[in-house]
Amino acid sequence: MWAVLAVAGAVVVATGWLPADDAWNVAVVRGGPVLGFLVAITVLAELADRSGVFDAAAAACARLGRGSTATLYLLIAALTSVTTVVLSIDTTAVLLTPVVLALSSRIGLRPLPFAVAVVWLANTASLLLPVSNLTNLLAQQREKLSGVEFATRMGLPELIAVVLTVGYLWLLFRRDLRGNYEMPAPQPRGDDWTFRVCAVACAALVPAVLLGVIPAIAAAGAAVAALVVFGVRDRSAVRVSLIPWRLVLFTEGLFLVVAAIARHGLIDFLAHLTGHSVVVTALVAGGAGNLVNNLPAYLAMEPAVPAGSTTALLAVLVGTNVGPLITVWGSLATLLWRERCKARGIEVSALRFAAIGLAGAPVIAAAAAAGLLLTG
Repeated sequence: MWAVLAVAGAVVVATGWLPADDAWNVAVVRGGPVLGFLVAITVLAELADRSGVFDAAAAACARLGRGSTATLYLLIAALTSVTTVVLSIDTTAVLLTPVVLALSSRIGLRPLPFAVAVVWLANTASLLLPVSNLTNLLAQQREKLSGVEFATRMGLPELIAVVLTVGYLWLLFRRDLRGNYEMPAPQPRGDDWTFRVCAVACAALVPAVLLGVIPAIAAAGAAVAALVVFGVRDRSAVRVSLIPWRLVLFTEGLFLVVAAIARHGLIDFLAHLTGHSVVVTALVAGGAGNLVNNLPAYLAMEPAVPAGSTTALLAVLVGTNVGPLITVWGSLATLLWRERCKARGIEVSALRFAAIGLAGAPVIAAAAAAGLLLTG
């Protein structure tokens, strides 16, 4: 997929279907900061995982749960939400999924409810900060919102989405989430210096963004700190493969292709569908995300929203972040999550995933979008 999109992006520029000036604006002016953040946050997350930060957090949840499966479910939900808010949706899908699955298996619990909770909250908890989702960075960039302004507007929708997600999945898997589990044996931790520096670097992202530091710069600073400590303590971890170059080409190609399509009639069509309703806008965005993936859906819908219509644009964000939980290709995070589940022997069919999503995702997206009206 990354190769196809990279070639398609080059073709739309070479053929003039997307003019060179527009391509530069999309790929460099707008895409550059987003891709810089993507690279930095991926490097930081990979090194934090190697240092044992995620394993330690999951083990802490198991200890705090004190053998209660219901309490553990709530703690894992909180950990997933915080990881998504701070380190982005894709980090949660790629790095937290195997940790949570391994923990649930180790303590004798059915992994599926925890796996579904991770992927759902990776999507629905990705509203709060610009760094929580690539779509958020694009929206913040267009509306020129500070980190505090963004969090203020999205705080209530985030809370609504997370609470409804936790409640809905509890009802769905309530039989599995009753009873008790065996307390896990303590696991040895690796090097203290790499662990501490990576933990502090991850924690520092939130205040940095809220204080006005550009997300890409904040993530780059945190990634550099992690690289330095690993360069001193464990040089084998510092390698070129940390850079997600396939994901960069995928994203860049996606930007160019969607921008080209948007120039040829798609904007007017989407503007007609969304109208002036915040809730309808969110539902249309969610439907588009389920059809073609949330990132291209956002890129296609953004130009359809008039300049200065911040609430409408944030409604698009709610739809593209929360809504694409019906198809397994609705977000890149879901695709990555599904691969991690397969690697652990857990098969979630597209039909089953859709059945779970159809009953909950539209309701949660609509409720979160309605919450926007109270923050405007």
